[in-house]
Amino acid sequence: MEKELWKGNEAIAEAAIRAGCNCFFGYPITPQSEVPEYMSVHLPEAGGVFVQSESEVAAINMVYGAAGAGMRAMTSSSSPGISLKQEGISYLAGAELPCVIVNCMRGGPGLGTIQPSQGDYFQATRGGGNGDYRTVVLAPSNVQETVDFVQQAFDIADQYRNPVIVVCDGLIGQMMEPIEWHPVPKRNLPPKDWAACGRRDRDHHNVINSLYMDPEECDRHNLHLEEKYAQIQANETRWEAVHCDDAEIVITAYGTPARIALTALETLRAEGIKVGLFRPITLWPFPEKALHELAGAAHVRAFLDVEMSSSGQMLDDVRLAVEGQKPVHYLGHAGGVMPTVEEMVESVKRLEKEVK
Repeated sequence: MEKELWKGNEAIAEAAIRAGCNCFFGYPITPQSEVPEYMSVHLPEAGGVFVQSESEVAAINMVYGAAGAGMRAMTSSSSPGISLKQEGISYLAGAELPCVIVNCMRGGPGLGTIQPSQGDYFQATRGGGNGDYRTVVLAPSNVQETVDFVQQAFDIADQYRNPVIVVCDGLIGQMMEPIEWHPVPKRNLPPKDWAACGRRDRDHHNVINSLYMDPEECDRHNLHLEEKYAQIQANETRWEAVHCDDAEIVITAYGTPARIALTALETLRAEGIKVGLFRPITLWPFPEKALHELAGAAHVRAFLDVEMSSSGQMLDDVRLAVEGQKPVHYLGHAGGVMPTVEEMVESVKRLEKEVK
């Protein structure tokens, strides 16, 4: 199969179109503006609808309406724009509406910088909206994975009737890489017989709603959502372990830092230092059980969490999974500064001396 050279953001948009995206609603913001730009030209050519909304708040509510009518709907933005969408994401989760949301992360807080960052981990995995809800969060580390995950995200969203977020830092959105447009396995999806798209062949209206005035009814709805989230945890948790079978020091990282860590692994292994990489692919559901089991292995002495955030965000989930079995250390930068191979190598070497 021939490879093609694509820019990350444009590949995201093309992947969505190939996955059957019917509707895109978005607003330009650096470093993801090429996604709506590409969609504005090519989605209508594929028979879909593109709308540049007047704001990010409007965009997410347009997604709500389109998803409620049974369409494959999508939006994308970058960190401050995703913040504005949080109420709508909570509504989508509460109403059990499938959609795909791409966050091409940039530095913060506030307006921050347009450089790549990973400061939105808490926002994506904990939810910035109100109530008890979860979104599936996929974290690619290169353009090929981004293309694959965006296509898979639509099926995951439809299967569980839930928003799916794809988080990629600004570097992945802006870089160009060769990719393959290979077939993505399709799921056996349930019919959208819940969609509010008229009464054809039905004797009742379908109602899309997240409002439950009766507290007992709202409690039952939340219990139903919890059951669904448990199914997602059982079926969709993903991770990658590289050289972890004998690793004494394990680096935990996702996205671009995980990719940088692979080079650090090569350097350290060449010097005889047994180091591995544990990369969560789903940030939620987090691969807690797999990391916990790895932490219990006798050969593992310590963990080094590496992120593009100031004091660590995934670090919390790493510590919760490890449960004090081994020490967990941190290396990170924020504001668009990336951890380097040299920093990782030095940190691992220093950590190796400490735990001997």
